[in-house]
Amino acid sequence: MTPARTLIDILRETTAQHPEASALDDGSGALSYAELLALVGRTAARLVEAGVGRGDRVGIRVPSGSKDLYVAILGVLAAGAAYVPVDADDTEERAALVFGEAHVRGVIGPGGVYVASERSSDTIPAPLLDGPAPHPRTQAIQILPSPTPDDDAWIIFTSGSTGKPKGVAVTHRAAAAFVDAEAQLFLQDAPLGPGDRVLAGLSVAFDASCEEMWLAWRHGACLVPAPRSLVRSGDDLAPWLVRQTISVVSTVPTLAAMWPSDSIENVRLLIFGGEACPPELVTRLRADEREIWNTYGPPEATVVACASLMTGESPVRIGLPLDGWELAVVNAEGIRVEPGESGELIIGGVGLARYLDPEKDAEKYAPMPSLGWERAYRSGDLVRYDPEGLVFLGRADDQVKVGGRRIELGEVESALQELPGVTAATAAVRMTDAGVPVLVGYLVVDGDLDRAAARTHLASRLAAGVMPLLAIVDDLPVRTSGKVDRDALPWPIVGADQPAPSGFSPLEAWLAEQWQAVLGLPVTERSTDFFDLGGGSLAAAQLVSRIRTRVPEFAVADIYDVPRLAAMAKAIGAVEESAGPGEYHASRPTPKRTQWAQTLVGVPLFIVAGVRWLLYLLTAGTILAAIPGFPQVLPAVPWAVLIVGLLIFATPFGRMALAAGAARLLLSGVRAGDHPRGGSVHLRLWLAEQFADQIDAVGLAGAPWIVYYARALGAKIGRGVDLHSLPPITGMLEVGAGAAIEQEVDLTGYWIDGDVVRIGAVRIGAGATIGARSTLAPGTRIGRRAEIAPGSAVFGKVRADQTWAGSPAVRVGGVSSGWPQDDPPPGRRWLWAYAASAVLLALLPLGSFAVGGVILAWGMRGADDLPSAIVAALVWLVPAVLAVGVVYAAAVVVAVRLLSIRLRAGMFPVRSRIGWQVWATERLLDSARTILFPLYSSLFTPVWLRLLGARVGRNVEASTVLLLPSMTRIEDGAFLADDTMVGSYELHGGWLRLGEVRIGKRAFLGNSGMAGPGSRVARDSLVAVLSVAPVKAKAGSSWLGSPAVRLRRASAEGDDSRTYHPGAGLRLARALWEICRILPVIVTCAVGLFVLFTLAALWQSVGPVWTLLLSGIVMLAAGALAASITTAVKWIVVGPIRAGEHPLWSSFVWRTEVSDTFTEMVAAPWFARAAVGTPALAVWLRTLGAKVGHGVWCESYWLPEPDLVTLGDGSTVNRGCVVQTHLFHDRIMSMDVVELGAGATLGPHSVILPAASIGADATVGPASLVMRGETVPVGSRWSGNPIGPWRAVTVRAYQSTS
Repeated sequence: MTPARTLIDILRETTAQHPEASALDDGSGALSYAELLALVGRTAARLVEAGVGRGDRVGIRVPSGSKDLYVAILGVLAAGAAYVPVDADDTEERAALVFGEAHVRGVIGPGGVYVASERSSDTIPAPLLDGPAPHPRTQAIQILPSPTPDDDAWIIFTSGSTGKPKGVAVTHRAAAAFVDAEAQLFLQDAPLGPGDRVLAGLSVAFDASCEEMWLAWRHGACLVPAPRSLVRSGDDLAPWLVRQTISVVSTVPTLAAMWPSDSIENVRLLIFGGEACPPELVTRLRADEREIWNTYGPPEATVVACASLMTGESPVRIGLPLDGWELAVVNAEGIRVEPGESGELIIGGVGLARYLDPEKDAEKYAPMPSLGWERAYRSGDLVRYDPEGLVFLGRADDQVKVGGRRIELGEVESALQELPGVTAATAAVRMTDAGVPVLVGYLVVDGDLDRAAARTHLASRLAAGVMPLLAIVDDLPVRTSGKVDRDALPWPIVGADQPAPSGFSPLEAWLAEQWQAVLGLPVTERSTDFFDLGGGSLAAAQLVSRIRTRVPEFAVADIYDVPRLAAMAKAIGAVEESAGPGEYHASRPTPKRTQWAQTLVGVPLFIVAGVRWLLYLLTAGTILAAIPGFPQVLPAVPWAVLIVGLLIFATPFGRMALAAGAARLLLSGVRAGDHPRGGSVHLRLWLAEQFADQIDAVGLAGAPWIVYYARALGAKIGRGVDLHSLPPITGMLEVGAGAAIEQEVDLTGYWIDGDVVRIGAVRIGAGATIGARSTLAPGTRIGRRAEIAPGSAVFGKVRADQTWAGSPAVRVGGVSSGWPQDDPPPGRRWLWAYAASAVLLALLPLGSFAVGGVILAWGMRGADDLPSAIVAALVWLVPAVLAVGVVYAAAVVVAVRLLSIRLRAGMFPVRSRIGWQVWATERLLDSARTILFPLYSSLFTPVWLRLLGARVGRNVEASTVLLLPSMTRIEDGAFLADDTMVGSYELHGGWLRLGEVRIGKRAFLGNSGMAGPGSRVARDSLVAVLSVAPVKAKAGSSWLGSPAVRLRRASAEGDDSRTYHPGAGLRLARALWEICRILPVIVTCAVGLFVLFTLAALWQSVGPVWTLLLSGIVMLAAGALAASITTAVKWIVVGPIRAGEHPLWSSFVWRTEVSDTFTEMVAAPWFARAAVGTPALAVWLRTLGAKVGHGVWCESYWLPEPDLVTLGDGSTVNRGCVVQTHLFHDRIMSMDVVELGAGATLGPHSVILPAASIGADATVGPASLVMRGETVPVGSRWSGNPIGPWRAVTVRAYQSTS
């Protein structure tokens, strides 16, 4: 490598060798090297007189095409300063931004006039080029302070990913090394020299212009600036090249593609860079004694880092490193890849520049220990490693997303440029009329294009599903830099790809227009398949929304059933003919009198919770009073009074009796039927539900006393029933002997439909089985021995001895034959085991909290009065909270491990050892999901699951999953979303079935998804939101609904470093954010202390009776405080939320998790759960950013991204709903808005996905899924998973169960 030197050293050396050779010719007369050096010396001297010194920075904004520009640049370098160029055509705003960021001493403008910056003392303009030309022997440059190799030569600003330009500073050492290294590459048999003329056609604000200048001045050649107007036109530049006898050209392929081959007959060195180069172009421009080189290099590595001599053969390489440069291709872990593999290009060596921004510089030029480099530039470019020369694949940040698939535009452009006859090509993403992104390939073609052959070639070169729309254009627009200006490419394109269709029926023609609006592709054949044209799930949802403007009851499932144009048009016509006039009912908002009544009864309702907290206080005070010497700062009562209170309000039996009694009293006289929303029946129903929730009537579903609680409510429950779900508060339930109802079945028997509350009884015949998470609508009648599959929604009647599945449920066969036909043994002793363990499981959290109470008591032992006790308690709060968490978590781990001993797959009686073990394990872990919520959706979750006994691979992401640990295996990279259920048990006729579940590598189980016993979620497969995994599936398949059906879907490919393989820095950052999730636990416990000590203060000041009466107000105040804290945290930590995408490993995702933890741990227990359906909840949701109208009835506080939610006036969100404004497929958080129009209804346990909307007064029934991007028409009725027309749902009159 040449010894370190400066660019001025190079200019002096060339001048000494060729003083009389032409150095610069702008058409007004050529300057010799001696004349140029003298002029440069005078310019530098005048700059020094104006205050410019070594190490300063000087802005350059001189019009292109004149020698004044280049003399100014060299003058700045000779003065020891660095030049900062801005194109003369750039806006004033950009110029001010660049010069401001660079802190320039001054700016040289048109005519070579230097104006000092405002921060300089002398701001009088100084002409630098005026006066007669100095004599060539002038030695002014010799007496100036020369720059050193470590001084900056230039600072060029490139486009930043944030939109803010980033300054890149290049030293003389790097610049001179680059110039000398290229001199060792080009034309070694006939080196450049005097007589060669080098085109200067690039803007000096583009770093490749440095190559043009120094190709000339390093060899004694002449630099010939081209007028900017000629460069922009492209075609007119070709004859100019001939007239000027240009012999050296450095340009971009797009510009060269416009030139006929005879226009460069004098060119003996042609250098391409800045873009991918088509082999076709090289073949056309090749000639004897002409070298064509392909170069690659970012400004951050001094113009060019590697180069390849081109032959016209594929693949087009970017070559090997220049002398002094080092290159490495690494994978996501920073390890060098093997030949033939691709990875990110890392650059090292003498050519490394630096960013002006120190933080950006430290990030992009950080050390690379795996390579042994102290300073390495992460290019962000993807290349394939080939020892013969690297092959450029595209930019990692030039990825675009089309139909959920990550696409490298560079890869597409390379494939396009290989097409026969194509002289230039580029790719871009354009939006169709429907807002769907479509990939377009723009081609400049020499002759005609064989489109069929082109598509065949592209299909062989590109990934499956990546097929650009081909559009032929006359030329490609270019920017100042010479690169393609994608923003200026034409769109829409008339007649792209295919001629206009003919022979279509009117309906087919109309449908073809809708297809083109969504996909951006014209449809020319009746047999065309929607998905073959690039349609995906989002495009299907948007297409069906357009079809619904004509046929409101057309469903997304119909698109999958009839994907061909003719068949789809026929199906539309059939639905259109059969559809009668639809009923339309405009829902009225919830009456204000009801909202006032809810507010007024809130205080007495909260007294119920206040009594429980008062009992906790009295228990602590009475125990402490029994300890000799402990100060009596907390109230105490006689032990008899305390025990009676605890029996009534703390034991399951007392709470169930109170809840049942209150429900019987409040709902006396309520009958099945339709009732006004907000009317007296609805208000009484809401009050009964709230009372049961406040008193926590039933903590453990499946415990033996659940049956007695159901009977106390009025339900008719037969002998031997396995009831593992909560009974309806109305008591309108009849269950025959031996029936089995699995966990989380909705037996509520009512829901809100617009402004109507529909109440009905549910009847389940003897021996019937209801699968987990099923919903039985009001009026449902299940026949004897019938079976309902998990996740189903049943409307109406199911006949005996039939199996039904789906939402809405349909018959899928007879009864299962795989269960034992004999009755199980009675197992009465295990019934007592259920009862005893239910009590122990209920006491486990209380025992853990008691440990914290002991710590607080220890801290308060020296307190003489209540204020000092409060201070002491707050001081010891954090250790107490941590102790409670550790004790409870350890107890859960030990208990689950013990309960997993000898647990195995198979069929067993429910009332048996294994049946008891399974039930106790699930109930314990269900409780742990709430109490230990911060442990879930975190880096610690896989560790937690392993501690419980699950087999969990690396890089697994798991949210609030409910599973049987010993029966679960989760492979590397799997993702389990919120509220997933894995490997649970199944019930049937007194028997229980267990089976191992395996979640494959990189598999995805969506929100509320289920994988039952024996399921295998295959590698890279997806089970969508609210869906049930099939027992077996092929790798890479996607499944939707219940029962699951195959879903066509393109996987999104993201940056692995932010999805599957994050670096150590990201892991540390995420861990720090997740540690913050202990804060809401501490806050919620602090609110609890506030309640306890407030009640204690009231007891001391106003006595027991008033304390009891005022406890409701205390609880309301605690709820208001908790809600306010959660709102403040949302805005401080997260801020406003906008639609967009964020990878899993990004601070936005981690910050939202912190906010979500505050919602779940602070707002929910103190406020949100008690406020469902009330105007208070609506007010709070507004404070979080949601747009909530008047008279809204919302029974869900869980709006993950509230800013993106709109609930119109009088709309209804039923219990268990998820307004899902984000999806996490492929570990990329994709967010979009969700809207419910005025009077719209989202039925119980339904989910609406991002970018979807429900029109005004429309209804989506229970257990339904509104797909992403789907629109439910105004006033229409839909139900199902995914939704379909309500007319397909057969509903039994719910006024009767006979």
